Amino acid sequence: MKTYFCAAALIFGTTLSAGAFANNVVSPAMGGFSGPVNAIGTVKAVLDAGMFSDDQPVSLTGYITQSRGGETYTFQDATGVIDVEIDHDKWFGQQVTPKTKVAILGEIDKEFNYTTIDVDSIRIVQ
Repeated sequence: MKTYFCAAALIFGTTLSAGAFANNVVSPAMGGFSGPVNAIGTVKAVLDAGMFSDDQPVSLTGYITQSRGGETYTFQDATGVIDVEIDHDKWFGQQVTPKTKVAILGEIDKEFNYTTIDVDSIRIVQ
């Protein structure tokens, strides 16, 4: 019985240590590609993209005008308005108001009766 307990404690402790180490090794805020993006660039183009546009990349610049509850927000650019889903971990501590211009990268989430954007990253545009 003691052998099983020691083995379980050793395995569990190793898993925790490896998990804690892994979380400190790679940080999404450390960097990545900075250059042109081959993506749909306006809300109007997203809405006009058609029924086979699910998962197509988008790169939009505009304003988050309101929270719709949970992780859903209303996004607006010069061409239109669309709902976007931004997971809590994508904010990285950034504070945004309806007057803050932001750039979002994500993909189209096309359903039968609605279209949203699933946001992969968001940054404040100066």
